[in-house]
Amino acid sequence: MSLRNLVVVLGDQLDPDAAVFDDFDRQQDAVLMMEVAEEATYIPQHRIRLTLFFSAMRHFRDALRTNGMTVHYCGLEDTDNRGSFAKELERRVQKLQPERLKLTKPGDHRVEQGLVESAHSLGRRLDILPDRHFSSPEAFDSFAEGRKALRLETFYRHMRREHDVLMSDGKPEGGQWNFDKDNRETFGKGGLPRIPRPRAFPPDAITQEVMGMVARRFPDSPGTLNAFDYPVTREDARLALDDFIEHRLGAFGRYQDAMASGEPYLYHSRLSCVLNLHLLNPRDAISAALEAYRAGDAPLNAVEGFVRQVLGWREFVRGIYWREMPDYAELNELEADLEMPAFMWTGETKMACVHDAVQQLHDHGYAHHIQRLMVLGLFALLLGVRPYAVHRWHMSMYADAVDWVSLPNVVGMSQYGDGGIVGSKPYAASGNYIDRMSDYCAGCRYDPRKASGDDACPFTTLYWDFLSRNRKRLKGLRHMGYQLANLDRKEPIERKAILERAEALKEAAAATKSAWS
Repeated sequence: MSLRNLVVVLGDQLDPDAAVFDDFDRQQDAVLMMEVAEEATYIPQHRIRLTLFFSAMRHFRDALRTNGMTVHYCGLEDTDNRGSFAKELERRVQKLQPERLKLTKPGDHRVEQGLVESAHSLGRRLDILPDRHFSSPEAFDSFAEGRKALRLETFYRHMRREHDVLMSDGKPEGGQWNFDKDNRETFGKGGLPRIPRPRAFPPDAITQEVMGMVARRFPDSPGTLNAFDYPVTREDARLALDDFIEHRLGAFGRYQDAMASGEPYLYHSRLSCVLNLHLLNPRDAISAALEAYRAGDAPLNAVEGFVRQVLGWREFVRGIYWREMPDYAELNELEADLEMPAFMWTGETKMACVHDAVQQLHDHGYAHHIQRLMVLGLFALLLGVRPYAVHRWHMSMYADAVDWVSLPNVVGMSQYGDGGIVGSKPYAASGNYIDRMSDYCAGCRYDPRKASGDDACPFTTLYWDFLSRNRKRLKGLRHMGYQLANLDRKEPIERKAILERAEALKEAAAATKSAWS
């Protein structure tokens, strides 16, 4: 019997309930999954990221086969693997002669365009079906129609109403939409309470095989696999969700912006990887959090904060991504032109906060959202790193990085490269913010209160330099007036010392070069 549909499943589409399987006929249809060198090397990639994707793919392959589906799988080290999606698709189409190809909408514009072009060159119809883990790009465009600006808060309220999440008689639960002001506590002088670490999932035989392959094929990749313990199956993803709900959700809200030395997870869920690979449905994550709230096991501010990230922010940035691509990738509103300094790959710096956050990346492929935005992203912003270079670094170093989520978060939210499409202003702050929200500064050789001199915090120095060099662009932005007024209060001699120190910092950063840049 001839093959009717060849269903292409990418490494971040590991969902057996996807629309591509709705009318799957085990007698007439088959699945194609591809590990290809091109996708593993187009940017340098953390060993954990490579292992996570390949192991999760192989587990999903086996689950589909157990369910009676025919899966044509291209392993990275297969002797006949041609090394790219285009060439592997060509090989399989020539051999299997499917009538048409089916694909869930990818999470990467580049990948989608490449597969569309490949299908066209092979003379095959390609059906791209909606990704059910999200609302559609068309729905987002409908929301955006006629609006002068797109803001998360407006979209978030729209999504809450549409999906009836944390709503009571048409009004927000608790009488307010957003409990962010209740979610900015620090651990203070009392130090850290005892926080249960996320449930670990020791590597099974499949994962160990992948780890060996990654060590052989990518010996120069950043990071280490010594602490790899991520869930790589749907069953384990659900266990990871249950663990978060039971042990950390209750205090997640209060402390979601806090940071602590040597503590990569604190009260965070560590669910972004399994959500982004489609091992966990975001609706299940939201439902579990709501159940905890109704049972009295988690306070409203914690549950609302979690819902805002999953139902609000993830949906918002995905909508922005598909609305603005492909031009979005090249946006650079502030004309930043530096590359990522080497220490942002290695952690070899005396800045305690940067060292700690990059060390986490090295060991776990993970840093929580405030470390991403207000330590690593902030430093790149203040230094003047080209936004797309920050995105490439982000894609390289974070285990959960997928293009649709990384690009708007980095180019828009973190680097203000989009000039205000995602956020209304740059998230610019001095070292005083880091001092307030963490214990990093207590053990650092730099003083966050100083802007010039050898012991001045580079964040504080570069903060004033950032305001100075971007003054004309920032002057008309809402909420930036106070910061610019503080700049104006500085004496000329102090400004001169700050700018000289900033130039020295930028020259030193530019002089470093990483093997992964």
